Amino acid sequence: MVATLGQLLMQLGDSMLELHVAPRGLDVEVREVVICDPDDATDVREHDLALVVGARGRQAAPAVLAAGQRGAAAVAVKASGSGVDDPLLAAARDASVALLGVPGEVRWSQLDVLAKDVLADVRDDDGVDAGEARTDLFGLAQTIATVTGGHISIEDSANRVLAYSSTGDEVDELRRLSILGRQGPEQYLALLRQWGVYERVRAGERVVRVEARPELGIVERLVVGVHAGRRWLGTIWVARGDKPLANRAERALLGAARVVAAQLARRRPTPDVGVQFRDSLLAGLLSGRMDPASVAGQLGASGDAPAVVLGFSVAETQQVDRSQLELLRAELINLVSVHAAAFRRSALVTALEGRTYVLLPELTGRGGANAVLRFAKEVATAAGKDLRMPVQAGVGSIGPGIAAAPESRREADRVLDTIAADRATLAASLDEVRAEVLLAETAALLREQPSVRDPRVTTLAEHDRRYGGQLVTTVLRYWDALGDVRAAADALGVHPNTVRYRVRRAAEVSGLDLADPKQRLFAELQLRLT
Repeated sequence: MVATLGQLLMQLGDSMLELHVAPRGLDVEVREVVICDPDDATDVREHDLALVVGARGRQAAPAVLAAGQRGAAAVAVKASGSGVDDPLLAAARDASVALLGVPGEVRWSQLDVLAKDVLADVRDDDGVDAGEARTDLFGLAQTIATVTGGHISIEDSANRVLAYSSTGDEVDELRRLSILGRQGPEQYLALLRQWGVYERVRAGERVVRVEARPELGIVERLVVGVHAGRRWLGTIWVARGDKPLANRAERALLGAARVVAAQLARRRPTPDVGVQFRDSLLAGLLSGRMDPASVAGQLGASGDAPAVVLGFSVAETQQVDRSQLELLRAELINLVSVHAAAFRRSALVTALEGRTYVLLPELTGRGGANAVLRFAKEVATAAGKDLRMPVQAGVGSIGPGIAAAPESRREADRVLDTIAADRATLAASLDEVRAEVLLAETAALLREQPSVRDPRVTTLAEHDRRYGGQLVTTVLRYWDALGDVRAAADALGVHPNTVRYRVRRAAEVSGLDLADPKQRLFAELQLRLT
């Protein structure tokens, strides 16, 4: 079997090799691993992975260019410091060769042996696509149970039970026998076939409701077929418990079917490799470490269709310790994944620096920005209810393609940072809270950089703190009223003469000329933000 660059990266992981740019994509063939002298690339042949030993950072640029010109599939280089040097990226693009970063702690001899082992394993493989694996179906079943309010079982196309949610009761005889026997009991399966349930779920992507049959001991159920294209892979069942199913149960079940489909399409003994690899690529894209054009194909995303990034965050509280917070964040990823798949089939989800991000790479039709914001609010509301913790969402700007995803992610982060102090705001876009974001970021700058503060304003604030005064409050209300003394007095509940006295006193204490527009502008900004 032919080994590709994508398979090599998937198996080694980003702790060994980090993708920076891949002008020819990740399906390029890799045949051998060779050591490349920085001053002599004559040993490099077509389809080789060249390890540039003896030069770091921009010093390795000539070797990258030379190896690419000789047809190398990829070149691996250790960085000289943080990040990757522009000359290296330019050389890789000019030579149309993939550039891979090697962490400083990784030994070249270790990488050489491991990479050769991966290539040998792939050549000896039985032809199954590497890395296509299922994630923890039991964990996902539990997540679907939380979202729908029911009891979940996931079955394959032969009605074998693959996973189920935990429950404190047996629900009904059908669920009990299915779990104990790891397969639906034949007498019940015959009834479901007789009622046309399987015919309907095989027909396409739709949720089918099975009414309760008390005389048979069967409670109400929802079922959806799991499909990969036209291929039917199995079913997800939701059985009602003591309470009615959630209003959003059918939509959530549809999203869950799409998530499960990706896991069941090809199942391998070693779990999670492909999922982790895609997560790594998406995280690299959103953090700006990876070239968008290089990873677009591997992520199944169009490079030039409108795209947007949403960020979700669980609020940190004193009632939750670090271990509990990590569990909540892990559950949030599953919850967001289910909702995102229901909203857009092409949605991509990953976790990065404690937050969960959704990339919508092909955002066409259905309301655009307004639809995305509504979706963000719905997910934040549902996730907050399911996790019993406040969840907030920040929405970046829609860009012209996934090349804009890193900037959209930064914008989503800016929104989340700003609304974190306001738990009443579940979700917002940058356009909605741009003024608040800019004020918050300016306030952070003033706190971190004392040199940009006006000491006269600081003197005024300290005077109020020392003597319990109201000069700052009065001056701000005076400015809010655009200099209207009576309006300011009404807002403060004092006599107009008191406002006049306090404004004069503020000028005396601080030394500020409150009639000067420039001094007044910066004084107001500093007083409001600090």
